[in-house]
Amino acid sequence: MANLETTYMGLKLKNPIVVASSGLTNTVEKIKDLEEAGAGAVVLKSIFEEQINSEVSHLINKDPQNLYPEAEDYIWNYTRNNSITAHLELVKEAKKAVAIPVIASINCISAKEWVSFASDFEKAGADALELNLFVVPTDRLQTGAEVEQLYVDVLKAVKKEVNIPVAVKIGYHFSNLVSMTEKLMANGAAAVTMFNRFYEPDINLDKLELSASEVFSSPADIRRTLRWVGLVSAALPKLEIAASTGIHDGAAVAKQLLAGAQVTQLCSIVYIEGAQVIDGILKDLEAFMDKWNFENIEAFRGRLSYAKIEDPLLYERSQFMKYFSSRN
Repeated sequence: MANLETTYMGLKLKNPIVVASSGLTNTVEKIKDLEEAGAGAVVLKSIFEEQINSEVSHLINKDPQNLYPEAEDYIWNYTRNNSITAHLELVKEAKKAVAIPVIASINCISAKEWVSFASDFEKAGADALELNLFVVPTDRLQTGAEVEQLYVDVLKAVKKEVNIPVAVKIGYHFSNLVSMTEKLMANGAAAVTMFNRFYEPDINLDKLELSASEVFSSPADIRRTLRWVGLVSAALPKLEIAASTGIHDGAAVAKQLLAGAQVTQLCSIVYIEGAQVIDGILKDLEAFMDKWNFENIEAFRGRLSYAKIEDPLLYERSQFMKYFSSRN
């Protein structure tokens, strides 16, 4: 039988299946179910800087004229501390309840003092930390380099606070993604998660208002991730990659590992089919490994990365030249 054991940021995993930060990992009971279903690790539901700020603003704006500065400070500290306490309890209880690695998550948009919460997660027992970062550039005078520096600043601020390994979950909206991931590695990132599935707006024509677009990923979404896993893993072999988005079956897991990913993160498919889908994915991965006589993950990890294939231009190609030129 194939050996599915692997490591991620120095942590030992029984297999490369990590359940991504989401509502799937926001209670101890759910995390226990995921471990029983076969998950190799979990990333806990994020603590959201944006949500905390929104809650504070809502309370303050209820009666801003009669609010003393001291009261505003109290509201801010109370809301912040109440939120962090709930997340710390989740870390502590999850560590008691399961044997698999528990990775805490912070969804942040700035490098302000609040990232010191990272050290609280470490003290609570989190095995690692994932920073969930995304900045929507709206200032036309802000350069791409300045936007990228925001990511680096948050990472550096967190790394000052913790000794546990830190991964950075990013999107693909960078002019040079390989360069950006190298900057993250140079500033202490042990891994990157590619890619974040962000909230995206849609327009409801019946109500003439903004609404949310499709929340779940589809199997086709793996294509973009696969390209960049293959490129980044080849350029930065010391930077581990958690492949995410569009991973719905064992074949997708095998593809990402072949491209060079260290682990794969599941979310949408677990929402759609339940935790039991993990067992089927692991069996499919084992069947793939048995077919090719791969005894363990390292026997084929990165075998089809940018650095290993005969024609690396296949990863760089941006146009469907052959396909469309032969069709009417």
